[in-house]
Amino acid sequence: MPVIKGSDDVFRLMNPILGDLPHEEFWVLMLNRANKVLLRYNVSKGGLTGTVIDVRLIIKKALECYAASIILSHNHPSGNVQPSEADRQITKKIAEAGKLMDIPVLDHVIVTENGYFSFADAGIL
Repeated sequence: MPVIKGSDDVFRLMNPILGDLPHEEFWVLMLNRANKVLLRYNVSKGGLTGTVIDVRLIIKKALECYAASIILSHNHPSGNVQPSEADRQITKKIAEAGKLMDIPVLDHVIVTENGYFSFADAGIL
């Protein structure tokens, strides 16, 4: 598995999986201390405009694979890379849970077929 050095790496890794889907999916990259991907974890598959995310399942999986940090990723089938208010809220909620468990959320990357949005690059995370 690759080493993640930035949001471009996340996009290159997740675009083949998420880029052209007609429905939303939410994935988490579990990383070791050197930012090497330990696991790509599909949290949920949803509908055309959203999907349900259970924060507890994300933290549980991160603990099981001894992740030092995590990166969130999901797609927008519409092609719009801008985060919704729901995207912002779930990112904040997962980041807070990760902080309590000493598993930082390094980024949340929204993937479309032709581009992406990075919460870390935008200074939101």
